[in-house]
Amino acid sequence: MKRPHFLILLAIATFSGIFFSACDKNDKNNSEDKAKVQLMLTDAPAVYDAVYVDIREVLLHSEVDGWVSVPLENPGIYNLLEFSNGLDVLLGDVYISPGMLSQMRLVLGSENSVVVDGVTYPLTTPSGSTSGLKLNMNSQLEAGLFYKFWLDFDAARSIHVTGNGNYMLKPVIRMYSEASGGAITGNVFPAEAAPIVTVFNATDTLAAFPAANGHFLISGIPEGIYTVTFSSRITPLPVLEVVVLNVAVVKGETTVMANVTLLPL
Repeated sequence: MKRPHFLILLAIATFSGIFFSACDKNDKNNSEDKAKVQLMLTDAPAVYDAVYVDIREVLLHSEVDGWVSVPLENPGIYNLLEFSNGLDVLLGDVYISPGMLSQMRLVLGSENSVVVDGVTYPLTTPSGSTSGLKLNMNSQLEAGLFYKFWLDFDAARSIHVTGNGNYMLKPVIRMYSEASGGAITGNVFPAEAAPIVTVFNATDTLAAFPAANGHFLISGIPEGIYTVTFSSRITPLPVLEVVVLNVAVVKGETTVMANVTLLPL
């Protein structure tokens, strides 16, 4: 009477062994035969109380796998202004076959809004944003390597006020990786001056609002020579603008600037 039970247990054990072996093999293939791609969300500064975007799906396109959906850590609403000045948040990661990673598609939901002077306004979005905003990546992936990309969502340039006082979201996003550029960091005082740091040259313009302690970090800057200005977000300007010329940015390195104190006019 016990023999049939033994055979059933043996069959279950055998099946389980095959199942776990297959899982181990798949995990091994993921780590050795594919590249791991991780996506982070960060934000360029904006003068709103909050900017909420409803991120529903992110897809990556490779020449081997076609469109691949990235499992999101927390699909839903993100306040972009929580991830500025060097802060970021993990969107998700996925394994991709070696080859050219050509594009990313960001799909937004309908629950987007902006908070201005304590009042929340809905953000209407063009149809292209909800069906999928495409961004070029053009990155060659190699098996067994880890690739980290940032989606720098420019809240200030993405929000537009219409003639009837409504707010519209037209996403402006740049993508960069650890290997695509360098960074500039430093400190600017006093906080009461509401400082803004702008980094620019003939082809690029980036900005940051320093934290309350004066620290700022601008990442993903293409290699080159830049002008860095330290000014105020208050108009008319309450302080003298400080301009630093010929600041070198080197790929893979962080340029540390001397402390800057903004003097009153």
